Amino acid sequence: MTQSCAARVTTAYHRITETDRPEVWILLRPEEEVLAEATALDARLAAGETLPLAGVLLAVKDNIDVADLPTTGGCPAFAYHPDSSATAVRRLLDAGALLLGKTSLDQFATGLVGTRSPHGPVRNALHPEKISGGSSSGSAVAVALGLVDIALGTDTAGSGRVPAALNGIVGIKPTLGVAPTTGVLPAARPYDAVTVFARTLTEAQTAMGIMTGPDKGDPRGRVWPDDVRLSAPPRPRVAVPRDEDLAPLSPGGRAAFAAAVKQLEAAGVTTAVVDVSPLLAAARLLYDGALVAERYAAVGEFVADHRSAVDPTVARIILAAGRLPAHALAADQERLDRYRVHAYSLLSDYDALLLPTTTGHPDIAEVLADPVGLNSRMGTYTNFVNLLDMAAVAVPAGEADGSPFGVSVITRAFEDQPAIDIAALFTGEQAAHPLPDGGIGLAVFGAHLTGQPLNHQLTDTGARYAGEVTTAASYRLTALRTTPPKPGLVRVGPEAGAAIAGERWLLSPGALGRFLAALPAPMSLGRIELDDGSWVLGFQCDPHAAADGTDITEHGGWRAYLEAMSA
Repeated sequence: MTQSCAARVTTAYHRITETDRPEVWILLRPEEEVLAEATALDARLAAGETLPLAGVLLAVKDNIDVADLPTTGGCPAFAYHPDSSATAVRRLLDAGALLLGKTSLDQFATGLVGTRSPHGPVRNALHPEKISGGSSSGSAVAVALGLVDIALGTDTAGSGRVPAALNGIVGIKPTLGVAPTTGVLPAARPYDAVTVFARTLTEAQTAMGIMTGPDKGDPRGRVWPDDVRLSAPPRPRVAVPRDEDLAPLSPGGRAAFAAAVKQLEAAGVTTAVVDVSPLLAAARLLYDGALVAERYAAVGEFVADHRSAVDPTVARIILAAGRLPAHALAADQERLDRYRVHAYSLLSDYDALLLPTTTGHPDIAEVLADPVGLNSRMGTYTNFVNLLDMAAVAVPAGEADGSPFGVSVITRAFEDQPAIDIAALFTGEQAAHPLPDGGIGLAVFGAHLTGQPLNHQLTDTGARYAGEVTTAASYRLTALRTTPPKPGLVRVGPEAGAAIAGERWLLSPGALGRFLAALPAPMSLGRIELDDGSWVLGFQCDPHAAADGTDITEHGGWRAYLEAMSA
C-alpha cells in the first residue's frame, strides 16, 4: 500500500463527494472520525505492528451490526443500537480495516433489485438508469465506484452475487455457517450467509479468510471438515447447463455465457452438459413455497405492527408468509432435502457447476412497474444455492446487451477454495493462501513433484501447491529400485550432505492422514530441514533401503537427475 492509511481515507471521502451517490449510504461516518482512526493505525504500523488489512476501506450492509452505530435493516422505524459489532465486522476491524459507513439495501434484505427502500433505489455503478441489484445494493455499488476496497453483504437468495454481476465486481458467498452470522439481522435464518464484495478475487478471498472461523455465539456455525480440499485439481471438471436451461437469457446473454464456457475450456477445464432443471425447481421453493415463512419469523411481528413504515412490496411478501401453515413448511423442507440429495448426486463427478449469475439487467423504471415478477427472474440461477447448502463465487465475464455479464462457480458445501480457484481462471488471479487458511505443509522430492507420475496422489486429495523448496545442505538423494522410479531422501549431516530441490504442498489434516496410511515402504514422513532454517514435514527414506540404490546427490534434485539421464 503506497499511501498512508490517513491519506487513503482523505482520498476516499473526496471521491464520495465527487461521485455524489448519496443513495449508497444509510449512514456515512464523519470524515474526521475515520481519519483519527487511520492516523492511529499509521502510528501502529510505524511501530512495527503487522495487520493483514491495514488501511483497507470497508463498508457494511445495514442489516449487519456495528457497535455504536444504528442497525436499521433499511427501515428507519426498526432501528436499534447494538453494543457490539457482528463477529465478521469485528474480525475485519481487528485486522486493520477502516469502516466508512453502513450501506443501503432492499428493506429487511427482501429483494434482488436494490429498489425496495425508503431511501430510494440504489442506481447501478455503470448505468445509473438501471438497477444495482439487491439486496446488498449499496455495498456492491460502493465497491464498484471505488469508494471502498471491500464491503460486506448478506446472501439468502443471491444478494451477494446478483449485485456483483450487475456492477462488474467479485462476490464470494461462502458455505453456510463458516462465516459467523452473529450480529446479523436474519432474513431467513437457516439460509443466510455473510458475503464480501471486492474489485478483485484476491481482495475478496483475503477478507473472507479473516471473517471465517468458529464463533461460540453462532448457533448455526460450522467448522471446516478435516478433509477439506484446499485446491481445485489441475484439470477441473465443470458442469454447464443445457441450452433449454438458459431460456431466461437474452441472445446476448447466451452468447456471453457460451464465451465464458469457452474461456474455461481454453484454460484446461473439461466441461460437460447436465440437466440443472431440478436445481431451478428447488430455487422456486424459496418464495413460491412455504420456506418464505422464515421471513415472517425474522421480522414479521414488526412489519404487522408498523405497516406504514415498511416498503409495500416487502410488507406484502412478509405478511403473506405469516399465514402459511406449519405443515406446508414441513412438507417443503422434506422436498428440499430430496432436492439436496439430487444436487449432490448430480455434481458428484464434477468439481463445480458454472451458471450465469442472473438473467438480465432491467431499468429501474421496469422494476418499479413490475416489482415482484422481475425480482423473481433475477434469482433464477441463485435462489437454490443456499437452500441446497452450496458455495458460490460470482465473477465478471464480459458484457451482454451493453451491461456487465457475470457467471457463478457453484460447488458443494466446504468446496469454497476449488470454487475460488476455478473462478480465478476468469480473473487471471492466483490466491496465495487457501480458504480455509492454513493446511499442513508437506515437502516432496521425487515422484510426487508436479508433472511426475505420483503427483495425482496429492492433487486428488485437494492438496495445494505452495512453491519450490530446497533442503539444508544435510541430505543425500538416492535413486531407488522401485516402480515407478522414485528417489529416497536421507539426512546425513552437513559434513556429508548437500542441498536438494523439492516442492512444498499444503494438505488438510484428513488428506494427510489418508496419504500417510497409503504410503508404501521404504518411504516415511518426518521433519525435513530447509535452507532457511525452518522445518517442514516431508518424505524421507529408510537408510537401509537407500543404501541399495544409486546415489544421485550430485544432481541436486530428482528432476535434474531425470534430465541428465535423458540427455
